[in-house]
Amino acid sequence: MSHVGRRQYIFSLQLSRDQFLDYYKGSSKGLLVVAECGRRISFPPLRLIPFVTENGVSGRFLLKVDSNNRFVSLQRIQSRR
Repeated sequence: MSHVGRRQYIFSLQLSRDQFLDYYKGSSKGLLVVAECGRRISFPPLRLIPFVTENGVSGRFLLKVDSNNRFVSLQRIQSRR
């Protein structure tokens, strides 16, 4: 698979369990975050399910999208020190 045209965005997120559940239940169709580059990005909260704990979702994430801004991958990355 070619990586041509892929874009990646790094963002930090901290949602409590209840906040995440509000998104998950559909009170909002997309979760809006601001990437470290300043770009606003919206994506389905379902993409965060692998990262949910009993306390919610928190961390620094790397979102990759293709040239059509379609989801490719999301992973938690190390926080800056």
